Amino acid sequence: MQIALLGLGLMGRPMARVLLAKGFQVKGWNRSVLSPELTSGIPLLGSLEAAAQADVLLLMVSDSAAVNEVLQRLWPYLRAGQVVLDMGSSDPEDSRRLARQLKARNIGWVDAPVSGGPEGAENATLAIMAGGDLGDYERVRPILEALGRPTHVGEAGAGHTLKVINQLMVGLYIEAVAEALFLAERQGLKPRKVQEALKGGFADSKVLQIHGSRMIERRFVPGARVKTQLKDLRLAQKLAQQAGLKLPHLESALGFYAELEAQGDGDLDHSALFKRLESR
Repeated sequence: MQIALLGLGLMGRPMARVLLAKGFQVKGWNRSVLSPELTSGIPLLGSLEAAAQADVLLLMVSDSAAVNEVLQRLWPYLRAGQVVLDMGSSDPEDSRRLARQLKARNIGWVDAPVSGGPEGAENATLAIMAGGDLGDYERVRPILEALGRPTHVGEAGAGHTLKVINQLMVGLYIEAVAEALFLAERQGLKPRKVQEALKGGFADSKVLQIHGSRMIERRFVPGARVKTQLKDLRLAQKLAQQAGLKLPHLESALGFYAELEAQGDGDLDHSALFKRLESR
Protein backbone atom coordinates (compact mmCIF):
# COMPACT_ATOMS: atom_id res chain seq x y z
CA MET A 1 0.00 0.00 0.00
CA GLN A 2 1.57 3.27 -1.14
CA ILE A 3 0.82 6.32 0.99
CA ALA A 4 1.22 9.96 0.05
CA LEU A 5 1.31 12.00 3.26
CA LEU A 6 0.26 15.51 2.33
CA GLY A 7 1.15 18.04 5.02
CA LEU A 8 4.52 17.80 6.78
CA GLY A 9 3.87 20.12 9.69
CA LEU A 10 4.22 19.56 13.44
CA MET A 11 2.09 16.41 13.23
CA GLY A 12 2.72 15.19 9.69
CA ARG A 13 6.48 14.80 10.03
CA PRO A 14 6.47 12.47 13.07
CA MET A 15 3.54 10.53 11.59
CA ALA A 16 5.50 9.97 8.37
CA ARG A 17 8.55 8.80 10.29
CA VAL A 18 6.51 6.39 12.43
CA LEU A 19 4.90 4.85 9.34
CA LEU A 20 8.27 4.53 7.58
CA ALA A 21 9.78 2.89 10.66
CA LYS A 22 6.94 0.36 10.66
CA GLY A 23 7.54 -0.62 7.04
CA PHE A 24 4.91 1.39 5.18
CA GLN A 25 5.70 2.88 1.77
CA VAL A 26 5.35 6.59 2.47
CA LYS A 27 6.32 9.69 0.56
CA GLY A 28 5.63 13.21 1.76
CA TRP A 29 4.58 16.52 0.25
CA ASN A 30 4.03 19.96 1.74
CA ARG A 31 2.31 23.05 0.37
CA SER A 32 5.31 25.22 1.24
CA VAL A 33 8.99 24.41 0.92
CA LEU A 34 10.52 23.04 4.13
CA SER A 35 14.17 22.97 5.10
CA PRO A 36 16.02 19.66 4.57
CA GLU A 37 16.61 19.46 8.32
CA LEU A 38 12.87 19.32 9.01
CA THR A 39 12.15 16.61 6.43
CA SER A 40 15.26 14.52 7.04
CA GLY A 41 14.54 10.83 6.49
CA ILE A 42 11.22 11.39 4.71
CA PRO A 43 11.17 10.66 0.94
CA LEU A 44 9.57 13.63 -0.78
CA LEU A 45 7.24 13.94 -3.76
CA GLY A 46 7.90 16.57 -6.37
CA SER A 47 4.26 17.35 -7.17
CA LEU A 48 0.65 16.56 -6.36
CA GLU A 49 0.39 14.76 -9.69
CA ALA A 50 3.05 12.36 -8.43
CA ALA A 51 1.27 12.11 -5.06
CA ALA A 52 -1.93 11.06 -6.83
CA GLN A 53 -0.29 7.78 -7.86
CA ALA A 54 -0.53 6.54 -4.25
CA ASP A 55 -3.23 4.16 -3.00
CA VAL A 56 -3.95 6.28 0.08
CA LEU A 57 -3.81 10.07 0.15
CA LEU A 58 -3.31 10.97 3.82
CA LEU A 59 -4.01 14.65 4.46
CA MET A 60 -2.56 16.27 7.57
CA VAL A 61 -3.24 19.94 6.89
CA SER A 62 -4.55 22.79 9.00
CA ASP A 63 -8.26 23.09 8.24
CA SER A 64 -11.12 22.59 5.76
CA ALA A 65 -9.86 25.37 3.49
CA ALA A 66 -6.50 23.61 3.17
CA VAL A 67 -8.16 20.23 2.54
CA ASN A 68 -10.33 21.76 -0.18
CA GLU A 69 -7.35 23.47 -1.79
CA VAL A 70 -5.27 20.30 -1.91
CA LEU A 71 -8.12 18.12 -3.16
CA GLN A 72 -9.04 20.65 -5.83
CA ARG A 73 -5.49 20.48 -7.15
CA LEU A 74 -5.51 16.66 -6.91
CA TRP A 75 -8.94 16.24 -8.50
CA PRO A 76 -7.83 15.76 -12.16
CA TYR A 77 -5.42 13.00 -11.16
CA LEU A 78 -7.53 10.92 -8.77
CA ARG A 79 -8.69 7.47 -9.82
CA ALA A 80 -11.25 4.90 -8.71
CA GLY A 81 -10.12 2.63 -5.88
CA GLN A 82 -8.09 5.19 -3.95
CA VAL A 83 -8.88 6.33 -0.42
CA VAL A 84 -8.61 9.90 0.84
CA LEU A 85 -7.76 9.82 4.56
CA ASP A 86 -8.16 13.22 6.23
CA MET A 87 -6.45 13.17 9.64
CA GLY A 88 -6.53 16.90 10.33
CA SER A 89 -9.28 18.90 12.02
CA SER A 90 -11.96 19.99 9.56
CA ASP A 91 -15.60 21.04 9.39
CA PRO A 92 -17.85 17.93 9.52
CA GLU A 93 -20.12 19.43 6.85
CA ASP A 94 -17.19 19.65 4.45
CA SER A 95 -16.28 16.04 5.24
CA ARG A 96 -19.74 14.80 4.32
CA ARG A 97 -19.76 16.84 1.10
CA LEU A 98 -16.32 15.59 0.04
CA ALA A 99 -17.25 12.00 0.88
CA ARG A 100 -20.28 12.25 -1.46
CA GLN A 101 -18.25 13.78 -4.27
CA LEU A 102 -15.50 11.17 -3.99
CA LYS A 103 -17.97 8.30 -3.75
CA ALA A 104 -19.42 9.37 -7.10
CA ARG A 105 -15.97 8.63 -8.56
CA ASN A 106 -15.60 5.35 -6.60
CA ILE A 107 -12.98 6.88 -4.33
CA GLY A 108 -13.15 6.21 -0.61
CA TRP A 109 -13.17 8.79 2.17
CA VAL A 110 -12.25 8.44 5.85
CA ASP A 111 -12.08 11.37 8.26
CA ALA A 112 -9.82 10.25 11.08
CA PRO A 113 -8.62 13.24 13.12
CA VAL A 114 -6.28 12.66 16.04
CA SER A 115 -5.65 13.81 19.59
CA GLY A 116 -2.35 13.58 21.43
CA GLY A 117 -0.22 16.27 19.87
CA PRO A 118 3.29 15.90 18.46
CA GLU A 119 4.27 13.72 21.46
CA GLY A 120 1.49 11.27 20.63
CA ALA A 121 2.49 11.30 16.97
CA GLU A 122 6.14 10.58 17.80
CA ASN A 123 5.23 7.75 20.17
CA ALA A 124 2.42 6.31 18.00
CA THR A 125 -0.07 6.74 20.84
CA LEU A 126 -2.58 9.02 19.13
CA ALA A 127 -6.27 8.74 19.90
CA ILE A 128 -7.89 8.45 16.47
CA MET A 129 -11.62 9.00 15.87
CA ALA A 130 -12.66 7.75 12.44
CA GLY A 131 -15.73 8.40 10.33
CA GLY A 132 -16.61 6.96 6.94
CA ASP A 133 -17.84 3.86 5.20
CA LEU A 134 -16.84 0.79 7.22
CA GLY A 135 -15.22 -0.85 4.18
CA ASP A 136 -13.04 2.20 3.54
CA TYR A 137 -12.15 2.33 7.23
CA GLU A 138 -11.03 -1.31 7.18
CA ARG A 139 -8.76 -0.59 4.23
CA VAL A 140 -6.88 2.13 6.10
CA ARG A 141 -7.13 0.61 9.57
CA PRO A 142 -3.55 -0.83 9.44
CA ILE A 143 -2.25 2.70 8.88
CA LEU A 144 -4.31 4.07 11.74
CA GLU A 145 -3.29 1.26 14.10
CA ALA A 146 0.36 1.99 13.32
CA LEU A 147 -0.18 5.57 14.51
CA GLY A 148 -2.24 4.95 17.64
CA ARG A 149 -5.60 3.68 18.82
CA PRO A 150 -8.35 4.12 16.20
CA THR A 151 -12.09 3.88 16.86
CA HIS A 152 -14.66 3.89 14.07
CA VAL A 153 -17.36 6.24 15.36
CA GLY A 154 -19.81 6.49 12.46
CA GLU A 155 -20.36 7.63 8.90
CA ALA A 156 -18.45 10.33 7.03
CA GLY A 157 -18.12 13.45 9.15
CA ALA A 158 -18.52 11.61 12.46
CA GLY A 159 -14.77 11.59 13.08
CA HIS A 160 -14.50 15.33 12.55
CA THR A 161 -17.58 15.93 14.70
CA LEU A 162 -15.99 14.03 17.58
CA LYS A 163 -12.69 15.88 17.08
CA VAL A 164 -14.52 19.19 17.47
CA ILE A 165 -16.01 17.87 20.72
CA ASN A 166 -12.54 16.68 21.78
CA GLN A 167 -11.15 20.15 21.12
CA LEU A 168 -13.95 21.73 23.12
CA MET A 169 -12.92 19.57 26.08
CA VAL A 170 -9.22 20.35 25.58
CA GLY A 171 -9.88 24.08 25.39
CA LEU A 172 -11.93 23.99 28.59
CA TYR A 173 -9.36 21.82 30.40
CA ILE A 174 -6.62 24.30 29.47
CA GLU A 175 -8.74 27.19 30.72
CA ALA A 176 -9.43 25.36 34.01
CA VAL A 177 -5.76 24.50 34.56
CA ALA A 178 -4.64 28.03 33.68
CA GLU A 179 -7.07 29.59 36.15
CA ALA A 180 -6.17 27.08 38.88
CA LEU A 181 -2.40 27.57 38.52
CA PHE A 182 -2.85 31.33 38.29
CA LEU A 183 -4.81 31.30 41.56
CA ALA A 184 -2.26 28.95 43.18
CA GLU A 185 0.61 31.28 42.31
CA ARG A 186 -1.23 34.31 43.65
CA GLN A 187 -1.87 32.41 46.90
CA GLY A 188 1.85 31.76 47.32
CA LEU A 189 1.82 28.08 46.37
CA LYS A 190 4.58 26.60 44.24
CA PRO A 191 2.98 25.40 40.97
CA ARG A 192 5.32 22.39 40.73
CA LYS A 193 4.10 21.29 44.15
CA VAL A 194 0.50 21.72 42.94
CA GLN A 195 1.19 19.32 40.07
CA GLU A 196 2.90 16.88 42.42
CA ALA A 197 0.22 17.01 45.08
CA LEU A 198 -2.66 16.51 42.65
CA LYS A 199 -1.04 13.68 40.67
CA GLY A 200 -3.30 10.64 40.60
CA GLY A 201 -6.31 12.48 41.98
CA PHE A 202 -9.51 13.51 40.26
CA ALA A 203 -8.03 16.91 39.34
CA ASP A 204 -4.99 15.37 37.65
CA SER A 205 -4.77 15.22 33.85
CA LYS A 206 -2.33 15.31 30.97
CA VAL A 207 -3.28 18.96 30.58
CA LEU A 208 -2.19 19.68 34.16
CA GLN A 209 1.08 17.79 33.79
CA ILE A 210 2.07 18.76 30.22
CA HIS A 211 0.39 22.09 29.54
CA GLY A 212 0.69 23.05 33.19
CA SER A 213 4.47 22.72 32.89
CA ARG A 214 4.45 25.02 29.86
CA MET A 215 2.46 27.56 31.86
CA ILE A 216 4.79 27.35 34.86
CA GLU A 217 7.87 27.78 32.66
CA ARG A 218 6.15 30.39 30.42
CA ARG A 219 7.36 28.22 27.54
CA PHE A 220 4.81 28.49 24.76
CA VAL A 221 6.62 26.88 21.82
CA PRO A 222 3.72 25.37 19.88
CA GLY A 223 2.60 21.80 20.09
CA ALA A 224 -0.83 22.98 19.03
CA ARG A 225 -1.27 26.65 18.19
CA VAL A 226 -3.66 29.21 19.65
CA LYS A 227 -5.10 29.89 16.19
CA THR A 228 -5.80 26.18 15.67
CA GLN A 229 -7.54 25.89 19.04
CA LEU A 230 -9.59 28.98 18.19
CA LYS A 231 -10.59 27.51 14.82
CA ASP A 232 -11.77 24.32 16.52
CA LEU A 233 -13.71 26.19 19.21
CA ARG A 234 -15.48 28.17 16.50
CA LEU A 235 -16.46 24.87 14.89
CA ALA A 236 -17.78 23.73 18.29
CA GLN A 237 -19.79 26.95 18.52
CA LYS A 238 -21.23 26.24 15.07
CA LEU A 239 -22.26 22.72 16.11
CA ALA A 240 -23.82 24.07 19.31
CA GLN A 241 -25.79 26.68 17.37
CA GLN A 242 -27.02 24.02 14.94
CA ALA A 243 -28.24 22.00 17.94
CA GLY A 244 -29.88 25.05 19.53
CA LEU A 245 -27.51 24.96 22.51
CA LYS A 246 -25.81 27.72 24.47
CA LEU A 247 -22.61 26.53 26.12
CA PRO A 248 -21.33 29.24 28.49
CA HIS A 249 -17.87 27.80 29.13
CA LEU A 250 -17.31 27.42 25.39
CA GLU A 251 -18.08 31.11 24.96
CA SER A 252 -15.63 31.98 27.75
CA ALA A 253 -12.78 29.97 26.22
CA LEU A 254 -13.55 31.37 22.76
CA GLY A 255 -13.19 34.88 24.14
CA PHE A 256 -9.81 34.14 25.71
CA TYR A 257 -8.35 32.55 22.57
CA ALA A 258 -9.75 35.30 20.35
CA GLU A 259 -8.03 37.89 22.58
CA LEU A 260 -4.72 36.01 22.28
CA GLU A 261 -4.93 35.92 18.49
CA ALA A 262 -5.93 39.59 18.35
CA GLN A 263 -2.81 40.57 20.31
CA GLY A 264 -0.55 38.69 17.89
CA ASP A 265 -0.11 35.43 19.83
CA GLY A 266 -1.92 33.12 17.41
CA ASP A 267 1.19 31.05 16.72
CA LEU A 268 1.96 30.34 20.38
CA ASP A 269 1.04 27.05 22.02
CA HIS A 270 -2.57 26.98 23.19
CA SER A 271 -1.37 26.77 26.79
CA ALA A 272 -0.52 30.48 26.31
CA LEU A 273 -4.05 31.12 27.55
CA PHE A 274 -2.24 31.43 30.90
CA LYS A 275 -0.40 34.44 29.47
CA ARG A 276 -3.73 36.15 28.80
CA LEU A 277 -4.77 35.69 32.43
CA GLU A 278 -1.52 37.30 33.60
CA SER A 279 -1.98 40.33 31.35
CA ARG A 280 -5.55 41.10 32.44
